[in-house]
Amino acid sequence: MITEILVLLISFFLLLAIGLPVAWSIGVSSLVTMLVAIDTLPALTTIAQRMATGLDSFALLAIPFFILAGQIMNRGGIAERLITFAKALIGSLPGGLSYVNVISAMLFGAISGSAMAATSAIGGILGPHMEKEGYSKEFGAALNVTSSTTGLVIPPSNILIVYSLASGGVSIAALFLAGYIPGILMGAGLMLVAAIWIKRKKYPPGKRSGAKQVLSAFIRAFPSLFLLVVVIGGIVAGIFTATEASGIAVLYSLVLSLVYREMDMNKLFQVFLSSVRTNAIVMLLIGTSMAMSWVMSYEDIPQSVSDALLGLSDNKFVILLMINLILLVVGMFMDMTPAVLIFTPIFLPVVKDLGVDPVHFGIMMVMNLCVGLCTPPVGSVLFVGVGVAGTTIQKVIKPLIPLFVAMFIVLMLVTYIPEIATWLPGLME
Repeated sequence: MITEILVLLISFFLLLAIGLPVAWSIGVSSLVTMLVAIDTLPALTTIAQRMATGLDSFALLAIPFFILAGQIMNRGGIAERLITFAKALIGSLPGGLSYVNVISAMLFGAISGSAMAATSAIGGILGPHMEKEGYSKEFGAALNVTSSTTGLVIPPSNILIVYSLASGGVSIAALFLAGYIPGILMGAGLMLVAAIWIKRKKYPPGKRSGAKQVLSAFIRAFPSLFLLVVVIGGIVAGIFTATEASGIAVLYSLVLSLVYREMDMNKLFQVFLSSVRTNAIVMLLIGTSMAMSWVMSYEDIPQSVSDALLGLSDNKFVILLMINLILLVVGMFMDMTPAVLIFTPIFLPVVKDLGVDPVHFGIMMVMNLCVGLCTPPVGSVLFVGVGVAGTTIQKVIKPLIPLFVAMFIVLMLVTYIPEIATWLPGLME
């Protein structure tokens, strides 16, 4: 067993080091490990079967639909209306555009369920305005990148659906409800850091919006905001499943973009093409990750890790801290989807033995891996945010650090005060 584990780890990191894409690195290292353990034909057949079986899930249909809905929202005028509404509410405060950035990202990220869509949409629209008012590109990019990840915690969230699959069927509705308070807390933490930055830099207040302007902005944004009520309300009330809700989100956002007259056939074709590309990557990641997860179970790695961690300490607080630190490192080198699929079967049995609620652990895990999306060398959201802002990663690191600290503090609060995540789902039981 030790030989197979070493082969799995060494081959995976070696393939990553030579620049092979993450999905291929996961799949090839899983295959190589099986070739060491069993004959060639059974190894090839097993990996192929596990990849296909991993994708054979009704719940997974929600992911391509939510990705498509996010793409439609990004190009359908929805982001612009949400930003206008946020700006009307708080844009008059000193440094108000910073708060507008965070709140817009929270709203759009929650509606689209995509951090990358929120980063490109909010950064592309709000970035030039922030720069015009004296904000540095680097601070604007850092704030945009970190705030965009809140949409992965605030529902609807594709990654919470992935966690439900990896955990063996934790309720998606419970996970969605559990994400609200932690996601809002994360946004509040980022705004607190922005407030300190604003005070140091002495940014002037923006133009004050009258009640009429605020009302007008709300009316324009209301149809977009109502999508959250339809999707989350329908799931929680049991009217439809998360998969059915994703289909409704696509239809609703498409109709809305047509009403806004922001979508034509050329744009719609580009939206479908972009969605297919994104889905192909995501589904390949899920398939290979499920294969690697099975290989690790076959080699009894989850049980070995569980025994090792519990052998170090039986203190729940110490174990959770160790898991968080491991995941923070994992997030720096691995994309969120494979990280959830691979490490959930490893760590979930450990925390269950300690009495941790699987819903609570899911939120903790997703919040932790959100940090990884903002860190090099594999931080996809960081690369998008830096590209949109027209700056470099080296220049963005300095303003990113205090934002990371805020995210880590909120993560620790959620880790050690489980009621932050479990209170809302508990009300629905």
